[in-house]
Amino acid sequence: MLKPVMQLAAVGLVGIVAWKLAAAFLLPLFFFVFKIGLIVALIMLAFWFFNKKSRGKEDTPPASS
Repeated sequence: MLKPVMQLAAVGLVGIVAWKLAAAFLLPLFFFVFKIGLIVALIMLAFWFFNKKSRGKEDTPPASS
């Protein structure tokens, strides 16, 4: 009767240790990748916005006299 309880406690302890290790190593890595992706996305948005703004002036037809 005591063996299944001890086995469950050991599995729970291993799960907690694995969760703490993942939080210590993978969570900062995830946020680092997220920050890099956000910076790249903002740069791409800036390029898209300024290209769109300058393109609109070339599409206007010449004034008729």
